[in-house]
Amino acid sequence: MSEFHFGINLGFATKRWPEPEAWTALVKETLGLDLVQFTFDLLDPWWPAADRRLLAHKTQRAAAAAGITIHSAFVGLASYTYNGLLHPEPAGHRAGLEWWRRAVDLAAELGASAIGGPLGGMSVNSAPKERERLYQRLLEDVRSITEWAAAAGLQELLVEPTPLTREIPHQIADSQQLLADLDGTTATPVRYVLDVGHALYQPLYGVDATLAPWLEALGSQIGVFHLQNTDFQSDSHWGWPDARGSFDVAAFAATLRSAGLNTTPVFLEVFYPFEMTDAALLDNITQSVEHCRRLLR
Repeated sequence: MSEFHFGINLGFATKRWPEPEAWTALVKETLGLDLVQFTFDLLDPWWPAADRRLLAHKTQRAAAAAGITIHSAFVGLASYTYNGLLHPEPAGHRAGLEWWRRAVDLAAELGASAIGGPLGGMSVNSAPKERERLYQRLLEDVRSITEWAAAAGLQELLVEPTPLTREIPHQIADSQQLLADLDGTTATPVRYVLDVGHALYQPLYGVDATLAPWLEALGSQIGVFHLQNTDFQSDSHWGWPDARGSFDVAAFAATLRSAGLNTTPVFLEVFYPFEMTDAALLDNITQSVEHCRRLLR
């Protein structure tokens, strides 16, 4: 039995298995997992409230019936394509903030204990000249989100650093600064999602990039890990086997164990081309789960 809390982000199910009974059966019976991170690609916070609640409650019941825990609800590929809370236009920013308000409600309706994702991206024109103003606005937004989260019964906000210089946070220093500036002013804890493909992105962090500096700097402030196979030159999100990637899961497990973070949940996060056949996807996601489960020991 592994000491790691290992689960899967449901991004692989997008467009293919949106029915709660379908993905819960796949996760439990085919993959043998009982811990998931829900993606808003399966259920959009912008959908009409009545329909959203109906589908959320149906999802919650299906997960409970299958013995699956929905750990958190997370920004998906669709919402990540927008500028979100760092949109340079006031109207775009208002829409981004409203999206998070609805997402908090949806996370609570799903029975998740946390909500999270990347916070947003500045435009080419707004960065770097508007960075400080947008950052101060972002701090207020995060405080608001934690207030909504606390009122909805959620326990924490999970922020994901990304390896893009126009996003906040994108490196160790501004990740530390964000937490320092929020210290004592949020209604729920703010912790980080550390994605190995982000933290080890060599074009930004260098060819000698390792997880050690992130773990040393953030430590227990990391609430979740995202696991993916990568070539360290892209945010790959490949599975195993894949000849393009060379991420060492066994070494990752040893690193977390040495840092005392082996009880922090680890979610496999793999995305596939929409044109890929269902059979090929199922084969790869099954092998990927088995590969990670075998080495997370």
